[in-house]
Amino acid sequence: MKRLLVVVVITAFAVPCFAQSPTPGPEVQKLAYFLGMWKAEGELIGGPSAGKFSGAGPCEWFEGGFHVVCRREGTSPEGKHTDLQVFAYDAEAKAYTFYAITSRGITLFAKGSLTGDTWTWLWEEKGWGKPATFRITQVQLSPTSYTIKVDYSVADGPWTVIEEGKATKVR
Repeated sequence: MKRLLVVVVITAFAVPCFAQSPTPGPEVQKLAYFLGMWKAEGELIGGPSAGKFSGAGPCEWFEGGFHVVCRREGTSPEGKHTDLQVFAYDAEAKAYTFYAITSRGITLFAKGSLTGDTWTWLWEEKGWGKPATFRITQVQLSPTSYTIKVDYSVADGPWTVIEEGKATKVR
């Protein structure tokens, strides 16, 4: 009886291991746009950290092909920084996701969509002491460049631009 139980338990755990691995769907494949070495530059608008920014780094598929991982280094009026970004598609929510952490202690999780050539990422957090909705808009100009705009809205008010720039694929 114990031997039968051991065989049943081993089989229960082994069967999922032999199942075919899932393959990335067409929504995931759209994230391939971000693959490669990108360089970005632009301007932070308003506030104590207003001024020029620049950065660069590679984006590549994470093992399995479901996530694009980007590691970037850059400078801004606040000094040098590094960022780790992960783009993915949540099939259950039918939405793209964007997760980022920075060497400045910032953690960001946004939900996104792709409409035509425009990626839109939204998240909520406190902005300047008040609950706000933040939005990143990336417009694909070509296979090797896109514009970046970051803005926010407090209490469903008007959108205020806080960052604008452009990214270019260098390889």
